[in-house]
Amino acid sequence: MKSFPLEASIEQLGSRVTAHPRLLPIGARSKPALSHRGDYELLTMESLSGVLEYQPGEFTFTALAGTRLETVDHMLAEHGQFLPFDPPLVERGATLGGTVAAGLSGSGRYRFGGARDFLLGVKFLDGDGSLVRAGGKVVKNSAGFDIPKLMVGSLGYFGALVELSFKVFPRPAEYATLIRSYPSLDEALQQLSRLSTAPLDLFCLDLVPQDGKADLIVRIGGLPESFPGRFERLEGLLGGGETLQGLPEIELWRTVREFAWVPEHTRTVKVPLTPQRIPPLDSFLSEHNALRRYSVAGNLAWVAWPGDIQSLDQGLIDLQLSGLTVLGPPGHTRLGLRTAASFVRRIKQALDPQGRWVEV
Repeated sequence: MKSFPLEASIEQLGSRVTAHPRLLPIGARSKPALSHRGDYELLTMESLSGVLEYQPGEFTFTALAGTRLETVDHMLAEHGQFLPFDPPLVERGATLGGTVAAGLSGSGRYRFGGARDFLLGVKFLDGDGSLVRAGGKVVKNSAGFDIPKLMVGSLGYFGALVELSFKVFPRPAEYATLIRSYPSLDEALQQLSRLSTAPLDLFCLDLVPQDGKADLIVRIGGLPESFPGRFERLEGLLGGGETLQGLPEIELWRTVREFAWVPEHTRTVKVPLTPQRIPPLDSFLSEHNALRRYSVAGNLAWVAWPGDIQSLDQGLIDLQLSGLTVLGPPGHTRLGLRTAASFVRRIKQALDPQGRWVEV
């Protein structure tokens, strides 16, 4: 009953691909900076929505690309499971396909890994409008070129995602958070380094500088009876801190996940980096009054940029960094250095030799 309209919808999308020389696949537009209209046709994938297969005992599921994260989150929660890479923008209506195409993971990536670590397989429309399958639906899969990983962060440049398969994990029984404030960024970075190399089972490790000071924010998860001993070890390492549990703790991380901390009329930019490169970047961002959050133990920066985007672009180039604009007005999607261009061209030639899928 369900397969006929689904097959018809995919066939219709394939026909639209061949009818237009330049296309950009989009989802629910939860990331407006990545879905603006240009001199190309927009191919909306949001109608391809629904979970096709879910095996709680195997910790895997398969869903159409337009399926909203919120739908998946509710489904998994009923069986005590979750997507461990902590995808953001759930309440904004983000979809599975858009999340993978944008390569977005949340603070929980620190403990478990990013989206590409949990993506098992994909089906996508290539430049000829043909449906291509890559990877599989199970954790143990045949060897071969790992095309699904290439789709993570591709922004639709290699093809339009239609179907995705993921592995999932058991959801922690409860969470708790420790916040420790430091008088300087350097001191907070020293403690961040100690935490990231200590044998601690941490779920999130974020650093938030503001007004010359800095907060380390550490999240743990698991059985609540284990929390007192784990907090005692953390406080011993960090020299104290404020603990959060229950609704205040949940609201804190909801604010992070939904970018509720980002002021209006700014652009939200993702900047991959390393902890060693935080000081010069933070000095630059501070000069421009940009709010920022260093996530995944300092390996990723989220920047709320208030000014001329050209200034941030040049600043990232000077610092030998790259950026991706996720939220805000359209235009200037990719910032700073462009890396792996030769590799991307080879993949593009193989998957879309006619160049139908545009680069944003």
